[in-house]
Order: sequence, then C-alpha cells, then structure tokens
Amino acid sequence: MTSPIAPLDRDLAAARAEMVYDQLLRRGIADERVLQAMARVPRERFVAPELAAAAYADNPQTINFGQTISQPYVVARIAELLELTGGERVLDVGAGSGYQAAVLAELVPAGQVFAVERIAELAAAASARLHALGYRIAVSCQDGSCGWPDNAPYDAIAVAAGAPTVPAPLLAQLRDGGRLVIPLGPMDSQRLTVVHRRGSEYKLVGDVRVRFVPLIGEHGFSG
Repeated sequence: MTSPIAPLDRDLAAARAEMVYDQLLRRGIADERVLQAMARVPRERFVAPELAAAAYADNPQTINFGQTISQPYVVARIAELLELTGGERVLDVGAGSGYQAAVLAELVPAGQVFAVERIAELAAAASARLHALGYRIAVSCQDGSCGWPDNAPYDAIAVAAGAPTVPAPLLAQLRDGGRLVIPLGPMDSQRLTVVHRRGSEYKLVGDVRVRFVPLIGEHGFSG
C-alpha cells in the first residue's frame, strides 16, 4: 500500500516543478541535465525549517551567519556554465548550506564533488545534511579562496561568493581544459564569469549580473 503524502510535501513538490519551469526553463536554462538535477534536489532541506514553505521563491534565502542560499536561477546558471558531463571532479567553494554541492553531485554521478566552507557551523551542518540525503560529498572547513589543494586538480570549480579577482590558488587547482565559474566584481555587484583554462592560458568570459556575499579569505576580501 502506498504511503500517504503529507500536504506540505505535495505543495513543495509542486513548487519545485513550478520553479524549474517558471524560474529556469522560461529564463533560458536550456541544459536538460541541469533542469533535471534542480528538479531532484529538495531545496527545502537546505533552508531553516520555518522557511521551507518559501524554499522555491525566486530569491536567495538566509542560512544564518550572514550567509545565503542563492536563488534557484543563479544555482542553475552556475551549473550550466560548468558544462558538466557526468564524470568530473568538482570543487564547490563557499558551500553554505550544501545546496549547490548537491546539484553538482546530481550532475556528476560518476565523478566526485568536494566542498569547502569557511564557517565551521555551516560546514558541519552541510556535511550532515548532504550525507543524510545520500550524497557522498566531502566537506571541509577552510579558507575557500585557497581552494582544497589536497584533492586537486579539478575539472570544474564553482565559487558561490563574490571576489575582486580570480584567486590564484583556484587557477592553479583547475585542470587543463577545465572551467571555473566565479562572481567577479566589488562587494555590492558582480558578474558571473567563466574561466577556461588552456595550458598556461586562462580565458575569462562574462555572463549575468549577480550579487553574492563576499569571498572572505587570503585571496579574496579581508574579513
């Protein structure tokens, strides 16, 4: 006998489907794998319980310590710009609640995702949450602007915090032929930027305007 579905669960499932159509597909997110990944990850598990009903709203949500979970469109656009095919080694910088890492894990089922977060409480909560949902993602509390050299090189790096320039350690940890997506600009406004590595050369391509929390660290903004 099929177990009954709670009304809130039904509402959230419907909200997730509406988010994929209204906020992603209609705004130009065309990668079918990204759309499917966004449809699978339960965003309500990555926000505070009292915010679950609004988890799929078209805006970022607070996750304490002055940090946020990015709006769905931005998460999807970062994932799309990385052009993942399924077997890559990926680094998620500024993991926050772990939502972006979960989406990335959905996109690399034959690969591996590593995540770094500088705030210890968020890193611990993200790790517990991801493992409870079945994601095998290693989460480390450290300066994200320094990357995670122990697991480098990476085929793709996603940065969920604004930086004045691309941190040199992240460039060094990017595999030849890899892609890095990072919000570049001042604290109050950035542009998502894709960095393509070809040997010792790096090509930067600007994308949409965004506003992220600052990347605090040795190679970012000072705390």
